[in-house]
Amino acid sequence: MTATSLVARRTPIYGLALLVLVVTLGCGAAIGETSIPFDVVAKTVANKLWQAGYALDPIDQGIVWNYRLSRAIIAACCGASLALSGVVLQCLLRNALADPYLLGISAGASSGAVAVAILGLGAGILSFSFGAFIGAIIAFGIVSLLAARAGSGTAAIILAGIAGSQLFNALTSFMVTKSATAEQARGIMFWLLGNLSGVRWTDVTLALPVTLLGFVVCITHARSLDAFAFGADAAASLGLAVKRIYAVLITAAALMTAIMVSLVGSIGFVGLVIPHAARMIVGVRHSRLLPVAALIGAVFMVLADILSRIAIPGQVLPIGVVTALIGAPAFALLLGRRGSTR
Repeated sequence: MTATSLVARRTPIYGLALLVLVVTLGCGAAIGETSIPFDVVAKTVANKLWQAGYALDPIDQGIVWNYRLSRAIIAACCGASLALSGVVLQCLLRNALADPYLLGISAGASSGAVAVAILGLGAGILSFSFGAFIGAIIAFGIVSLLAARAGSGTAAIILAGIAGSQLFNALTSFMVTKSATAEQARGIMFWLLGNLSGVRWTDVTLALPVTLLGFVVCITHARSLDAFAFGADAAASLGLAVKRIYAVLITAAALMTAIMVSLVGSIGFVGLVIPHAARMIVGVRHSRLLPVAALIGAVFMVLADILSRIAIPGQVLPIGVVTALIGAPAFALLLGRRGSTR
Protein backbone atom coordinates (compact mmCIF):
# COMPACT_ATOMS: atom_id res chain seq x y z
CA MET A 1 0.00 0.00 0.00
CA THR A 2 1.45 3.37 -1.03
CA ALA A 3 1.68 6.33 1.33
CA THR A 4 -0.91 8.22 -0.74
CA SER A 5 -3.45 5.39 -0.57
CA LEU A 6 -2.81 4.98 3.16
CA VAL A 7 -3.51 8.67 3.78
CA ALA A 8 -6.65 8.48 1.62
CA ARG A 9 -7.84 5.44 3.56
CA ARG A 10 -7.32 7.11 6.91
CA THR A 11 -8.71 10.54 6.00
CA PRO A 12 -12.28 9.68 7.14
CA ILE A 13 -10.86 8.45 10.44
CA TYR A 14 -8.92 11.69 10.92
CA GLY A 15 -12.04 13.65 10.06
CA LEU A 16 -14.10 11.71 12.61
CA ALA A 17 -11.46 12.25 15.27
CA LEU A 18 -11.43 15.98 14.58
CA LEU A 19 -15.24 16.08 14.74
CA VAL A 20 -15.23 14.28 18.10
CA LEU A 21 -12.68 16.76 19.46
CA VAL A 22 -14.60 19.80 18.18
CA VAL A 23 -17.89 18.52 19.63
CA THR A 24 -16.18 17.85 22.97
CA LEU A 25 -14.72 21.37 23.04
CA GLY A 26 -18.18 22.70 22.23
CA CYS A 27 -19.58 20.78 25.19
CA GLY A 28 -16.86 22.26 27.38
CA ALA A 29 -17.90 25.75 26.31
CA ALA A 30 -21.66 25.14 26.54
CA ILE A 31 -22.09 23.07 29.71
CA GLY A 32 -21.66 24.60 33.12
CA GLU A 33 -23.56 26.01 36.04
CA THR A 34 -25.23 28.25 33.46
CA SER A 35 -25.99 26.28 30.30
CA ILE A 36 -25.43 28.06 27.01
CA PRO A 37 -26.92 26.75 23.72
CA PHE A 38 -24.49 25.23 21.23
CA ASP A 39 -25.53 27.66 18.52
CA VAL A 40 -24.49 30.55 20.81
CA VAL A 41 -21.10 28.89 21.23
CA ALA A 42 -20.71 28.52 17.46
CA LYS A 43 -21.81 32.13 16.82
CA THR A 44 -19.42 33.41 19.49
CA VAL A 45 -16.51 31.64 17.81
CA ALA A 46 -17.61 33.03 14.44
CA ASN A 47 -17.83 36.55 15.87
CA LYS A 48 -14.40 36.40 17.46
CA LEU A 49 -12.53 34.67 14.64
CA TRP A 50 -14.29 35.96 11.54
CA GLN A 51 -16.23 39.04 12.74
CA ALA A 52 -19.52 37.40 11.69
CA GLY A 53 -21.57 40.07 13.45
CA TYR A 54 -24.14 37.86 15.17
CA ALA A 55 -26.18 39.69 17.81
CA LEU A 56 -25.49 37.87 21.10
CA ASP A 57 -25.88 38.57 24.78
CA PRO A 58 -22.53 40.12 25.87
CA ILE A 59 -22.57 38.09 29.08
CA ASP A 60 -23.06 34.77 27.29
CA GLN A 61 -20.44 35.68 24.73
CA GLY A 62 -17.99 36.66 27.47
CA ILE A 63 -18.56 33.43 29.38
CA VAL A 64 -17.98 31.32 26.27
CA TRP A 65 -14.96 33.15 24.89
CA ASN A 66 -13.15 34.52 27.93
CA TYR A 67 -13.70 31.65 30.31
CA ARG A 68 -15.02 28.32 29.07
CA LEU A 69 -13.52 27.88 25.60
CA SER A 70 -9.97 28.72 26.60
CA ARG A 71 -10.39 26.45 29.61
CA ALA A 72 -11.63 23.59 27.41
CA ILE A 73 -8.70 23.97 24.99
CA ILE A 74 -6.19 23.95 27.86
CA ALA A 75 -7.87 20.83 29.29
CA ALA A 76 -7.66 19.11 25.90
CA CYS A 77 -3.98 20.05 25.50
CA CYS A 78 -3.23 18.83 29.01
CA GLY A 79 -4.99 15.50 28.47
CA ALA A 80 -3.33 14.91 25.10
CA SER A 81 0.15 15.84 26.39
CA LEU A 82 -0.07 13.66 29.48
CA ALA A 83 -1.41 10.72 27.45
CA LEU A 84 1.38 11.07 24.87
CA SER A 85 3.98 11.29 27.62
CA GLY A 86 2.53 8.20 29.26
CA VAL A 87 2.71 6.19 26.04
CA VAL A 88 6.32 7.22 25.45
CA LEU A 89 7.52 6.55 29.00
CA GLN A 90 5.73 3.21 29.31
CA CYS A 91 7.39 2.09 26.08
CA LEU A 92 10.89 3.41 26.72
CA LEU A 93 11.01 2.29 30.35
CA ARG A 94 9.12 -0.94 29.58
CA ASN A 95 7.10 -0.41 32.72
CA ALA A 96 3.29 -0.54 32.64
CA LEU A 97 3.12 1.70 35.72
CA ALA A 98 5.26 4.50 34.28
CA ASP A 99 3.52 7.85 33.98
CA PRO A 100 4.58 11.45 33.24
CA TYR A 101 5.13 12.24 36.92
CA LEU A 102 7.59 9.39 37.37
CA LEU A 103 10.51 11.69 36.52
CA GLY A 104 9.87 14.03 39.45
CA ILE A 105 8.50 16.75 37.19
CA SER A 106 5.28 17.28 39.11
CA ALA A 107 7.09 17.46 42.45
CA GLY A 108 9.61 19.94 41.07
CA ALA A 109 6.84 22.10 39.62
CA SER A 110 5.12 22.14 43.00
CA SER A 111 8.31 23.30 44.69
CA GLY A 112 8.86 26.04 42.10
CA ALA A 113 5.31 27.33 42.41
CA VAL A 114 5.48 27.33 46.21
CA ALA A 115 8.82 29.12 46.17
CA VAL A 116 7.32 31.93 44.07
CA ALA A 117 3.98 32.14 45.90
CA ILE A 118 5.19 31.82 49.48
CA LEU A 119 8.86 32.76 49.59
CA GLY A 120 8.56 35.52 46.98
CA LEU A 121 11.32 34.04 44.84
CA GLY A 122 11.97 36.26 41.83
CA ALA A 123 10.93 39.43 43.66
CA GLY A 124 7.58 39.56 41.87
CA ILE A 125 9.10 39.14 38.40
CA LEU A 126 8.30 35.44 38.11
CA SER A 127 4.69 34.36 37.75
CA PHE A 128 3.22 31.38 39.61
CA SER A 129 3.16 29.26 36.43
CA PHE A 130 6.65 30.27 35.36
CA GLY A 131 7.98 29.37 38.80
CA ALA A 132 6.35 25.96 38.44
CA PHE A 133 7.92 25.52 35.01
CA ILE A 134 11.40 26.41 36.29
CA GLY A 135 10.97 24.00 39.19
CA ALA A 136 9.91 21.22 36.82
CA ILE A 137 12.94 21.74 34.59
CA ILE A 138 15.31 21.80 37.58
CA ALA A 139 13.77 18.59 38.90
CA PHE A 140 14.12 16.91 35.51
CA GLY A 141 17.76 18.01 35.34
CA ILE A 142 18.52 16.61 38.79
CA VAL A 143 16.77 13.33 38.01
CA SER A 144 18.70 13.07 34.73
CA LEU A 145 22.01 13.59 36.54
CA LEU A 146 21.11 11.01 39.17
CA ALA A 147 20.15 8.52 36.47
CA ALA A 148 23.38 9.16 34.56
CA ARG A 149 25.49 8.58 37.69
CA ALA A 150 23.53 5.46 38.61
CA GLY A 151 24.22 3.92 35.22
CA SER A 152 22.29 3.20 32.07
CA GLY A 153 19.01 1.37 31.97
CA THR A 154 15.41 1.98 32.77
CA ALA A 155 15.76 0.95 36.41
CA ALA A 156 18.17 3.84 37.02
CA ILE A 157 15.71 6.34 35.54
CA ILE A 158 12.80 4.99 37.60
CA LEU A 159 14.78 4.97 40.86
CA ALA A 160 16.16 8.46 40.19
CA GLY A 161 12.63 9.70 39.47
CA ILE A 162 11.34 8.27 42.75
CA ALA A 163 14.22 9.84 44.68
CA GLY A 164 13.69 13.20 42.97
CA SER A 165 9.96 13.14 43.65
CA GLN A 166 10.49 12.45 47.33
CA LEU A 167 13.09 15.18 47.60
CA PHE A 168 10.94 17.90 46.02
CA ASN A 169 7.77 16.77 47.79
CA ALA A 170 9.61 17.11 51.10
CA LEU A 171 10.91 20.53 50.06
CA THR A 172 7.38 21.69 49.18
CA SER A 173 6.00 20.47 52.50
CA PHE A 174 8.81 22.20 54.37
CA MET A 175 8.18 25.55 52.67
CA VAL A 176 4.41 25.37 53.21
CA THR A 177 4.76 24.35 56.84
CA LYS A 178 7.39 26.97 57.65
CA SER A 179 6.24 30.03 55.73
CA ALA A 180 2.67 29.76 54.41
CA THR A 181 -0.36 31.39 55.96
CA ALA A 182 -3.58 29.40 56.23
CA GLU A 183 -4.96 31.10 53.13
CA GLN A 184 -1.78 30.48 51.14
CA ALA A 185 -1.75 26.83 52.20
CA ARG A 186 -5.34 26.39 50.97
CA GLY A 187 -4.50 28.02 47.64
CA ILE A 188 -1.41 25.84 47.15
CA MET A 189 -3.36 22.70 48.05
CA PHE A 190 -6.09 23.55 45.51
CA TRP A 191 -3.48 24.13 42.80
CA LEU A 192 -1.63 20.91 43.64
CA LEU A 193 -4.86 18.98 43.07
CA GLY A 194 -5.29 20.50 39.61
CA ASN A 195 -6.87 23.84 38.84
CA LEU A 196 -8.08 25.16 35.49
CA SER A 197 -9.87 28.20 36.89
CA GLY A 198 -7.12 30.70 36.13
CA VAL A 199 -6.22 29.71 32.56
CA ARG A 200 -6.84 32.22 29.76
CA TRP A 201 -6.02 32.64 26.06
CA THR A 202 -2.42 33.63 26.82
CA ASP A 203 -1.98 30.15 28.30
CA VAL A 204 -3.48 28.60 25.16
CA THR A 205 -0.74 30.24 23.06
CA LEU A 206 1.77 28.27 25.12
CA ALA A 207 -0.05 24.98 25.66
CA LEU A 208 -1.32 24.39 22.11
CA PRO A 209 2.04 24.76 20.29
CA VAL A 210 3.77 22.58 22.91
CA THR A 211 1.14 19.86 22.52
CA LEU A 212 1.32 19.94 18.71
CA LEU A 213 5.13 19.94 18.74
CA GLY A 214 5.20 17.08 21.23
CA PHE A 215 2.79 15.09 19.09
CA VAL A 216 4.91 15.65 15.97
CA VAL A 217 8.08 14.56 17.79
CA CYS A 218 6.38 11.43 19.13
CA ILE A 219 4.65 10.40 15.90
CA THR A 220 7.85 10.81 13.86
CA HIS A 221 9.48 8.33 16.23
CA ALA A 222 6.57 5.86 16.11
CA ARG A 223 8.62 3.15 14.36
CA SER A 224 11.43 3.61 16.85
CA LEU A 225 8.98 3.18 19.72
CA ASP A 226 7.77 -0.07 18.12
CA ALA A 227 11.36 -1.28 18.21
CA PHE A 228 11.91 -0.14 21.80
CA ALA A 229 8.94 -2.24 22.87
CA PHE A 230 11.29 -5.24 22.55
CA GLY A 231 14.06 -3.56 24.53
CA ALA A 232 16.97 -1.23 23.88
CA ASP A 233 19.18 -4.06 22.63
CA ALA A 234 16.63 -5.02 20.00
CA ALA A 235 16.34 -1.39 18.92
CA ALA A 236 20.14 -1.08 18.66
CA SER A 237 20.32 -4.26 16.58
CA LEU A 238 18.02 -2.57 14.06
CA GLY A 239 20.49 0.28 13.68
CA LEU A 240 18.65 2.85 15.79
CA ALA A 241 20.59 5.54 17.67
CA VAL A 242 19.34 4.38 21.05
CA LYS A 243 20.82 7.11 23.25
CA ARG A 244 19.75 9.93 20.93
CA ILE A 245 16.18 8.63 20.64
CA TYR A 246 15.98 8.11 24.40
CA ALA A 247 17.15 11.68 24.98
CA VAL A 248 14.77 13.22 22.42
CA LEU A 249 11.65 11.34 23.51
CA ILE A 250 12.16 11.57 27.26
CA THR A 251 12.97 15.28 26.95
CA ALA A 252 9.81 15.79 24.87
CA ALA A 253 7.73 13.97 27.48
CA ALA A 254 9.34 15.95 30.29
CA LEU A 255 8.78 19.31 28.60
CA MET A 256 5.14 18.56 27.76
CA THR A 257 4.51 17.51 31.35
CA ALA A 258 6.39 20.49 32.77
CA ILE A 259 4.38 22.99 30.71
CA MET A 260 1.06 21.40 31.61
CA VAL A 261 1.87 21.11 35.30
CA SER A 262 3.00 24.73 35.34
CA LEU A 263 -0.38 25.79 33.91
CA VAL A 264 -2.86 23.57 35.74
CA GLY A 265 -1.02 21.79 38.56
CA SER A 266 -0.71 18.06 39.16
CA ILE A 267 -3.33 15.85 37.51
CA GLY A 268 -2.94 12.16 38.14
CA PHE A 269 -4.00 8.98 36.35
CA VAL A 270 -4.35 10.54 32.87
CA GLY A 271 -0.86 9.57 31.75
CA LEU A 272 -1.17 6.19 33.47
CA VAL A 273 -4.64 4.97 32.46
CA ILE A 274 -5.22 6.50 29.01
CA PRO A 275 -2.31 4.68 27.28
CA HIS A 276 -3.63 1.33 28.54
CA ALA A 277 -7.15 2.15 27.40
CA ALA A 278 -5.85 3.16 23.96
CA ARG A 279 -3.88 -0.09 23.62
CA MET A 280 -7.03 -2.07 24.27
CA ILE A 281 -8.71 -0.23 21.38
CA VAL A 282 -6.02 -0.11 18.67
CA GLY A 283 -3.22 -2.39 19.84
CA VAL A 284 0.45 -1.61 20.39
CA ARG A 285 1.49 -0.16 17.01
CA HIS A 286 2.53 3.38 17.89
CA SER A 287 1.49 4.89 14.56
CA ARG A 288 -2.09 4.24 15.71
CA LEU A 289 -1.59 4.24 19.47
CA LEU A 290 -0.17 7.76 19.77
CA PRO A 291 -3.01 9.61 17.94
CA VAL A 292 -5.72 7.58 19.68
CA ALA A 293 -4.16 8.09 23.11
CA ALA A 294 -3.89 11.83 22.47
CA LEU A 295 -7.54 12.02 21.37
CA ILE A 296 -8.83 9.97 24.30
CA GLY A 297 -6.73 12.00 26.73
CA ALA A 298 -8.03 15.29 25.33
CA VAL A 299 -11.68 14.19 25.40
CA PHE A 300 -11.34 12.69 28.88
CA MET A 301 -9.85 15.86 30.35
CA VAL A 302 -12.51 18.13 28.86
CA LEU A 303 -15.29 15.87 30.18
CA ALA A 304 -13.58 15.69 33.58
CA ASP A 305 -13.42 19.49 33.64
CA ILE A 306 -17.14 19.73 32.85
CA LEU A 307 -17.89 17.32 35.69
CA SER A 308 -15.69 19.31 38.08
CA ARG A 309 -17.81 22.40 37.39
CA ILE A 310 -21.27 20.83 37.69
CA ALA A 311 -20.82 18.06 40.27
CA ILE A 312 -21.37 20.38 43.25
CA PRO A 313 -23.63 23.41 42.62
CA GLY A 314 -21.86 26.67 43.35
CA GLN A 315 -18.47 25.03 43.79
CA VAL A 316 -15.67 23.92 41.45
CA LEU A 317 -13.86 20.70 42.32
CA PRO A 318 -10.12 20.41 41.66
CA ILE A 319 -9.90 18.52 38.39
CA GLY A 320 -7.28 16.20 39.84
CA VAL A 321 -9.91 14.92 42.26
CA VAL A 322 -12.24 14.09 39.36
CA THR A 323 -9.54 12.34 37.31
CA ALA A 324 -8.49 10.28 40.34
CA LEU A 325 -12.07 9.31 41.21
CA ILE A 326 -12.59 8.12 37.63
CA GLY A 327 -9.06 6.94 36.89
CA ALA A 328 -8.48 4.73 39.91
CA PRO A 329 -11.55 2.48 39.34
CA ALA A 330 -10.87 2.49 35.59
CA PHE A 331 -7.30 1.36 36.19
CA ALA A 332 -8.52 -1.38 38.53
CA LEU A 333 -10.90 -2.59 35.80
CA LEU A 334 -8.10 -2.56 33.24
CA LEU A 335 -5.88 -4.59 35.57
CA GLY A 336 -8.69 -7.06 36.18
CA ARG A 337 -9.39 -7.46 32.47
CA ARG A 338 -5.69 -7.86 31.72
CA GLY A 339 -5.39 -10.55 34.37
CA SER A 340 -8.46 -12.43 33.12
CA THR A 341 -7.06 -12.61 29.56
CA ARG A 342 -3.84 -14.34 30.63
